[in-house]
Amino acid sequence: MELVLFAKASIVGLLIAAPVGPIGLLCIQRTLSRGARIGVASGLGAATADAIYGAIGAAGLTAVIQLFTALSQPLAILGALFLAWMGVRLVQTPATNGSAAAANADGICAAFGSTLLLTLANPMTILSFIAVFAALGGSQQLASTAMATMVAGVFFGSAFWWLILTGSITLVRHKLKQSTLTLISRGAGAMLIGFAGWQIYATLF
Repeated sequence: MELVLFAKASIVGLLIAAPVGPIGLLCIQRTLSRGARIGVASGLGAATADAIYGAIGAAGLTAVIQLFTALSQPLAILGALFLAWMGVRLVQTPATNGSAAAANADGICAAFGSTLLLTLANPMTILSFIAVFAALGGSQQLASTAMATMVAGVFFGSAFWWLILTGSITLVRHKLKQSTLTLISRGAGAMLIGFAGWQIYATLF
């Protein structure tokens, strides 16, 4: 039973992570310009955020859910501004040497932390997990082991997607010239700025 629940939650995590949005674009850009380790760290940051929101949704922490829902608008705006800032940096900065960046522990931590914060800046994700976990768990009160199994499954499914994406990009990365990597990086930066602008517009209007 636990294995079936884990498998279902893994599929949920995979489906939540798979749509290519700003986080996916950022992961692709970082893998291309800075190497696989930075790309994986970025993906795991997003997977960790999914697991955190999944844990809150599975536990049914009403006060926390209400708090994040009430703060959804300012968090979304702050997240968009952070996304725009990262986009501007990508537009202004040439792609770096991947091997040097990947070996830098500070760079790996920064990549993990930035995607963690960006994903957490979308608190409405909690509501998705509440609905999903209610469907998986049924109407009965979920036991702590079941909640832990579902949260672990969500993290595994999300992390699995990011590993697949990073691995696929790594296969073609070495075939690209430095000038091409810089062009892709700047294009990704422009798209991140566009995502940020749309998020601010959608939040305010």
